[in-house]
Amino acid sequence: MAVTTPCLNATEKKHWWLTNRKIVEKYMRDARSLIATQEQSEIASALNLLDAALAIYPRLDEALELRARSLLYLRRFKDVADMLQDYIPSLRMSNNDDSGSSSVSSDSSLSREGVKLLPSSPSDQTFKCFSFSDLKKKVMAGMCKTCHKEGYWRYLVLGKACCHLGLMEDAMVLLQTGKRLATAAFRRESVCWSDDSFSLSNSLFSGDTPTPTTPPRAPLLESEAVTQLLAHIKLLLRRRAAALAALDAGLHSEAIRHFSKIVDGRRGAPQGFLAECYMHRASAHHSAGRIADSIGDCNRTLALDPTCIHALETRASLLESIRCFPDSLHDLEHLKLLYNTILRDHKLAGPTWKKRHHSVRYREIPGKLCALTVKTQELKQRIASGDTGNVDYHALIGLRRGCGRSELQRAHLLLCLKHKPDKATCFMERCELADERDLDSVKERAKMSALLLYRLLQKGYTNVMGTIMEEEAAAEKQRKKVLEAQLMSNEKLEDKKCTVSSPSTANPSVYQGVFCRDIAVVGNLLSQSGFNRSIPVKYEAMSC
Repeated sequence: MAVTTPCLNATEKKHWWLTNRKIVEKYMRDARSLIATQEQSEIASALNLLDAALAIYPRLDEALELRARSLLYLRRFKDVADMLQDYIPSLRMSNNDDSGSSSVSSDSSLSREGVKLLPSSPSDQTFKCFSFSDLKKKVMAGMCKTCHKEGYWRYLVLGKACCHLGLMEDAMVLLQTGKRLATAAFRRESVCWSDDSFSLSNSLFSGDTPTPTTPPRAPLLESEAVTQLLAHIKLLLRRRAAALAALDAGLHSEAIRHFSKIVDGRRGAPQGFLAECYMHRASAHHSAGRIADSIGDCNRTLALDPTCIHALETRASLLESIRCFPDSLHDLEHLKLLYNTILRDHKLAGPTWKKRHHSVRYREIPGKLCALTVKTQELKQRIASGDTGNVDYHALIGLRRGCGRSELQRAHLLLCLKHKPDKATCFMERCELADERDLDSVKERAKMSALLLYRLLQKGYTNVMGTIMEEEAAAEKQRKKVLEAQLMSNEKLEDKKCTVSSPSTANPSVYQGVFCRDIAVVGNLLSQSGFNRSIPVKYEAMSC
């Protein structure tokens, strides 16, 4: 019995292993047949089969590839990033930076001369590298070491997912690496091919969307699509770099122009990348004195990313600067709730691969929360004291004090065209959402924030127009007073002139003598012409 027992156990183990292998093969075969239909529901069913196969063999590379490509085909980019997050370069670098900082703190007691900057031998493991370029080389070297064993498909699939998630730098590194490894694999595999194997087939240039069931010899099928995607990523990164350089140099109009090229481009941009660009353009608008445009960009950023701490802080400070305290307090309360959630969960909001792109670190949250509490109490006191109606609408619209009616109408028309609630979701046409299921929620947030801004602009227009009308009425009243004073002074001058030159004030005897002489001359002329009529006595006496 002691001899036969191991044989029985070995037989049972072998039978169990063969049974699992047959089950996994059946799952894989059924999953491929479902994926070949290219229907959303069938591919979702195939994912369940692949998950069952991976539950038996977690490291089965073929099942992992099919699962990752199926998730990418279904546009579940977050699931792809969560599945392959260990291959994201920025996440690796952040982990290395954390380990490097901990080693520096532990070795702070060492002298500078005692630190080995270069290894004395290949087996020396005390060498620490803190250069960004060297660290990038190490990450790339680690990728190249594991590519033959784990498959190049990880870098291509994860690169596309990172691009759609807005991790553009990671996407560029991953796609370049995957393209290079795929080309090398194709070259190694084609060594043993015959000449007939290189004949052009219609499938190579069909232009159809690649399916999750990509054949093993298809690295060149994705080459053209990957090349176009890389070109688009590099264009976006160049424009963002130019915009950030202009913003740092103080050229705010130039920075706004470059960011507008990105957000208003013909080809859409990923959701995370657009949210970042809108946030930077909001800073440029704020520096240029365009408060309404800056608030509008903050609204778009929060519609795309509701957990953006920088956008909430910026919008709260903008509303406070124009003395719109209730709306500012609402944003601060939202920010406070977000800080408390982070402290409760002991981690930043969002998945692990997104934490590196946060504008705040976890250790800074307690101090920011204390300052935020003080700020909210101050605003509540100001609101309780009745300081809510003195909003600076001139600063909101971007006008100077004492502006004219035409200036107000022009500025209001431009702002209404930009921030009209009916056009609040137009920017979604150029946005590639990371998850299509978030479309309704993003549109709802965009419409609500745009409606609040539009109402604020309408109040500002009414208030400023009322001020202008009051100023115009006061100016018209003053002008009428001046005109009446001038008319009264002119009438007095005319009356004075009339009094000096009036006939009633002259000597009447002068005019009477002249009249008599004229009558005498007329009588003489009549007598000479044959009229022998005598002049009346009274006229003769007058002529005398």
